[in-house]
Amino acid sequence: MSNSLSFLIRDGLESDISACLLLDHHYETDLVWQMTVDEKPGQWHIGFQKQQLPRTLETSYQPDRNKLLLSLPDDQCFLVAATRDSNELMAYLAMQRDPVNGIAQIHDLVVSMPYRRQRIGTRLLGIARQWAKEHGLHTLMFEAATQNYPGIVFAQQSGFKFCGYNDHYFPNQDIAVFFSQALS
Repeated sequence: MSNSLSFLIRDGLESDISACLLLDHHYETDLVWQMTVDEKPGQWHIGFQKQQLPRTLETSYQPDRNKLLLSLPDDQCFLVAATRDSNELMAYLAMQRDPVNGIAQIHDLVVSMPYRRQRIGTRLLGIARQWAKEHGLHTLMFEAATQNYPGIVFAQQSGFKFCGYNDHYFPNQDIAVFFSQALS
């Protein structure tokens, strides 16, 4: 007998947003990326270094209902993963399209804690890649907070490369690191 989870991925609906917000968004990590800035006349040196924490950091990503609503129109991308048997929501991906620059920006990729490590995020990402290609975009971008080490590792293992940062990006003023991937 197989223990594999049977689920489907579909376009998200406005009625799914409340369930998305109720998913378990927390994560734990023993590592974070620490940013250093060294400014001298005529040069900037910015570095990111993996830092071991003295104890496990437990934190929760705070989803934004408005960002999810912005991903609902047909020219944007909002995907959900649900169990086949009970239609219970397990995960979602929200991505916004920037047709001027040819970029699809993933701002939410969340798999609820009980369903992690079952390749649901990888499947959502694969469908998002296909969606971006079908909409004429050439780059996929992924954002994560520097303390979201598991999310950063997922991005790197999925073929994304570091491409920048913003030191006050999130509403709580956390640093965001950005990763990109060319779509061929």
